[in-house]
Amino acid sequence: MKIGITGATGHLGRLVVAKMKERAAADDLVALVRSPQKAADLGIEAREADYDKPETLQRALQGIDTLLLISGSEVGKRARQHQHIIDAARQNGVQRIVYTSVLHADNTSVSLATEHRATEQALKDSGIPHTFLRNGWYTENYTASIPGALAGGAVIGSAGEGKISAATREDYADAAVAVLTSEGHEGKVYELAGDEAFTLKEYAAELSRQTGRDIPYKNLPEAEYAAAMAGFGIPEEMARAIAGWDVSVSKGDLFDDSRQLSKLIGRPTTPLSVAIEEALQYTSKAG
Repeated sequence: MKIGITGATGHLGRLVVAKMKERAAADDLVALVRSPQKAADLGIEAREADYDKPETLQRALQGIDTLLLISGSEVGKRARQHQHIIDAARQNGVQRIVYTSVLHADNTSVSLATEHRATEQALKDSGIPHTFLRNGWYTENYTASIPGALAGGAVIGSAGEGKISAATREDYADAAVAVLTSEGHEGKVYELAGDEAFTLKEYAAELSRQTGRDIPYKNLPEAEYAAAMAGFGIPEEMARAIAGWDVSVSKGDLFDDSRQLSKLIGRPTTPLSVAIEEALQYTSKAG
């Protein structure tokens, strides 16, 4: 049975490929990527699959039985791009699609959910058996900004006292592998989130504890936070979007205590303290 993995050269995709190679024959795995050259180190077959070039999708999905559709990275284009690959999957007789959506996609205020809702509906309309992995926030969304927080002496945001049930990419990769390599997931919707929820104040406190520095959390009005990020070089539209996501955090939209993720992967999710420790080690080596 051939399993196709879109976005296989991305952060999540690479983790999934590595873990799938431990559970399945490499010959049964296919990396579906925009640039096959960048997938040469994955150790599996790589096929060109450009969401904006439907003809490549038709060729790429030939003989694929199960498809892991990792959501695209181009915000604003993803609903259309995902529709292209769903259409190609249907035309090629793909038997199952596992899709990485967003936590509580059906009722969250997170702006990203609009495209995920559209893709979920497209999958329902396609008639292809499917599973929704509604991933919560990645802990890396925060730990990636540790160098900036250390340089600026503070963690900034607009999340207020909102709790974030984040998990690491590795946690979410394990969930995808669990679903791809076992039965009984058709039609299921998994709300995936970390076991341990934290506020940004608590995140800053843990960062302070591990660095031995006083790094407070500074809560800013949405517009001020967006302006600050734009000042760091983030494009204005993206800066506004990120600030808006923080406001969603303040409303509780990224909190979930159902522990479906840890149940699915058969272990506790990665604690915030461990994620910060690993990020600090990486930052130290990179420096």
